[in-house]
Amino acid sequence: MDFIFELPADARGHTGILVFVCRLSKMVRLAAVRKSVAAPQTAQLFVDNVFRHHGLPEAFMSDRDPRFVSHFWQHLFRLLGTRLDMSTADHPQTDGQTERVDRVLEDILRSVCAAESTKCSTLLPQVEFALNHAVHSFTGFTLFYVNGLRHPRTPLTLPLASSLGGGG
Repeated sequence: MDFIFELPADARGHTGILVFVCRLSKMVRLAAVRKSVAAPQTAQLFVDNVFRHHGLPEAFMSDRDPRFVSHFWQHLFRLLGTRLDMSTADHPQTDGQTERVDRVLEDILRSVCAAESTKCSTLLPQVEFALNHAVHSFTGFTLFYVNGLRHPRTPLTLPLASSLGGGG
């Protein structure tokens, strides 16, 4: 789990992204945030974007960002029976996979959002989908496949005369 900041502000004032990466499957979840995001909002984003889809992890890796070191996180994880493992900020040896995703994500967002930066956060679902639909070099599979043993349907995988009602 990590933050990327210093992105162009969107129409809602978001200038950052909260990045969640599953240590096992490498699945990526993204959430647009403001620079002022604090521990309670971060916890809610975790519940909305990770917990509701995958449940609670056994361990949690993050850098020593004040949003994660706060008493709120310690209390939350003690109550839920989950261990919080801390790394040092920008220390890729400890949480390298999230740092790598951050670098790729920043490159993608700078490209995708160059034309209309105010709409950048509205494109996060498509960017997240693209990241999770790409073949990962470590597993040789898409993250969707590793996580759910299937590939999602896309417009390119639908037959021309689709049974979804659009083909004739």
